[in-house]
Amino acid sequence: MELRKRFPTLNLESILIDITDRKGINEIFAIYRPEIVFHAAAYKHVPLLEKQGRVAIHNNIIGTNILANAAVKFETNKFVLISTDKAVNPANLMGATKRVAEMICQNLNEKAKTKFITVRFGNVLDSAGSVVPLFRKQIQEGGPLTVTHPEITRYFMSIPEASQLIIQAALFGQGGEIFVLDMGEPIKIRYLAEQMVKLAGKSLGNDIEILYTGLRPGEKLYEELFYKNEELHPTEHNKILLANASKVNSSFLIDLIEKIEHAYDECNEKLLYQFLQLLVPEYKNNFNCFFDTICVVNTQSKVDMDTNIDSVESVL
Repeated sequence: MELRKRFPTLNLESILIDITDRKGINEIFAIYRPEIVFHAAAYKHVPLLEKQGRVAIHNNIIGTNILANAAVKFETNKFVLISTDKAVNPANLMGATKRVAEMICQNLNEKAKTKFITVRFGNVLDSAGSVVPLFRKQIQEGGPLTVTHPEITRYFMSIPEASQLIIQAALFGQGGEIFVLDMGEPIKIRYLAEQMVKLAGKSLGNDIEILYTGLRPGEKLYEELFYKNEELHPTEHNKILLANASKVNSSFLIDLIEKIEHAYDECNEKLLYQFLQLLVPEYKNNFNCFFDTICVVNTQSKVDMDTNIDSVESVL
């Protein structure tokens, strides 16, 4: 609606399809021959996906592979994968599947005319289903505000800023890059809750309480935007960094993707997890991830959240 209002002469088509529909995807690419693809289709709800391994792997890995190969087949100029900070040292299934999506795009970039570009970033403020509208609703209902842990932190960026930086990265990307958006310092969710209570004219502890509910399945206390060995480099845009990401052996990756498809067809979830762990060895399967999360986060120092506050408060 916004595009049609602002650009009335734009030739705009809306098509509903499942990215795992190989025939349907190829048909769409054959008809429209897109020059650029922004691939943001993924199951993203971390706790929900922890018990939905088969579906998550099918959509986020096989779906990405189908879409990316269609882009190659029909000579799309650029393919931009929207990735996540949860793909770095993943403690959950969602992050691990998105890390494999990154690998798929890097691998295809080596052998195709299509330029595959990955953009990795954290949370978007006030997006549907995120913590800001949840807190807003809880304040309207008189509380309490539910926070999983007093020390949990997340990276945040506004919707317009994230969107514009993704487009910028797509424009100057030449293929094979993993770009990391500079999101400032992470912010404590507790701080976010406290500020929203104040901005609503309420008193914390008197009018509204904060209730700590405990970490959910697959959750970490903190997220990371890059691996330690990725050596971030500056680009022509000061908010976009380039990660020197490691790559996986091409034949190894292709073989495991095929095995993942067969395991999916056979409803063999145990095999799916085994293949996923071969591709992302730093990921531990869902039976152990909670204990691994606790072990990891207890070794980290607490982080001060003094930056990016302007961006947060402008949204609130």
